[in-house]
Amino acid sequence: MNNGNNKEKITIYPVTRIEGHAKITIHLNKRSQINRVLFHVDQFRGFEKFLEGRYFEEAPISTAKICGICPLSHILGAVKAGDMIMNVKIPYTAKLLRQLAHLGQIIQSHCLHFFYLASPDFLLGWDSDPSIRNIAGLVEKYPDFAIKGVKLRKFGQTIIEYVGGARINPKNFIAGGVASPLDPKHRDELLSQVDQMLSFALEGLNFIKNYIQTNKEFVDNYANFQTNFLSLVNDDKWEVYDGKLRFINNTGDEVIDFEDYKYHEYIGEYIEDWSYLKFPFFKMKGYPDGVYRVGPLARLNIVKDLPTENARKEFIEFKQINNYKPIHPSFYYHYARMIEVIHSIEKVREILLDSEILSKDVFVKGKVENQEGIGVIEAPRGTLIHHYWVDEKGTIIKVNMIVASGNNNWAMSKAVEDIAIKNLDPNNLKEYMLNLVEGGIRCYDPCLSCSTHAIGQMPILIQIYDHNNNLVNVFQRD
Repeated sequence: MNNGNNKEKITIYPVTRIEGHAKITIHLNKRSQINRVLFHVDQFRGFEKFLEGRYFEEAPISTAKICGICPLSHILGAVKAGDMIMNVKIPYTAKLLRQLAHLGQIIQSHCLHFFYLASPDFLLGWDSDPSIRNIAGLVEKYPDFAIKGVKLRKFGQTIIEYVGGARINPKNFIAGGVASPLDPKHRDELLSQVDQMLSFALEGLNFIKNYIQTNKEFVDNYANFQTNFLSLVNDDKWEVYDGKLRFINNTGDEVIDFEDYKYHEYIGEYIEDWSYLKFPFFKMKGYPDGVYRVGPLARLNIVKDLPTENARKEFIEFKQINNYKPIHPSFYYHYARMIEVIHSIEKVREILLDSEILSKDVFVKGKVENQEGIGVIEAPRGTLIHHYWVDEKGTIIKVNMIVASGNNNWAMSKAVEDIAIKNLDPNNLKEYMLNLVEGGIRCYDPCLSCSTHAIGQMPILIQIYDHNNNLVNVFQRD
């Protein structure tokens, strides 16, 4: 980043309680005032190149390694692309099973983030000691709340295990459908847990609603900026597996629907020299006017209905916050996330009760008929796109991926800048100020790990330089 003669900056590294590695740099001018704030993704992912030369049916299990938190989302994006390459329509039950597993992914991922990573700020306080402001501190002070989060996540993982054959990197999902049908005993076991899991999710939702009501001014001013939004929809209803892509502008008055396989006609990708993550944007508006947000807040801003009993009631209340116009403060991602958990659990019940869920008709054979395959899915964090080009034998020759966290890249930088300007005093740094800045990233629950695994402690190091690039102060959190 070229900052002219300004070489004074604060660095927050690494950002904690997210999946993966990133840092935040706060650039100051000569008067020690905040000039610009940037969110840097400093991991390089090579999966688009790794896949070249592989057979397209290897892509699901290979791309699962992109993320240890949401391997299933990448698997399903890859198998949907494989369906298109073979030009097959998968059996009804196979689609049900894919949807069921994906709902399990939404549940486990959202609950991991809400109960483990985000809630320590709300329950223990933004200014609490960082040594206890984590899941361990949460278990000690609020054991019942923490245990319910653990059980919700386990429920989601069990769905993935029973449908996919494993909780991590399941291999039952293949181009053409799924390899094995659902065991009736597993169906019954999952059904027996739905009511209790729903009650736990409703408790979590009520907690965040009460927090927002009690801290309304803080919430409404926390990383509040306007953007466009993007997500899948299905006849105006919430959809995470299939459907069309919908783009809306910041007021919700401009709505554009397009087929997911035409994404490249509408979405461009910009590159900044300070991040390894691309910056997608809506081509018709250009960059940066066309940047958009994805994920729970985007999905609830875009759709007009969540067609299950409890979720619909909560959705209507959510939409009334801004008179059915898009909600922009980033903190509302947490609220939207828990509404999606409730809707996902209720959809799990619907699918498990479907008369065809135990059918053994779950796979259709195919061969290479198309030399392009595009799979689009709503991962927990937002719209995920897998695009493969293959030769006549099915060997991958080119790959393009747009991951959910990439879609939110611009917004995450904007979030930390907004929070830093409003809350951080560069001349008198306090622990809670830095945590407030980090919290802006946690609203988006970015998944940056991409097969990179950190072992041990993750300290934060903040270095302050004067305009002559001399180190004048160091702030370290262990």
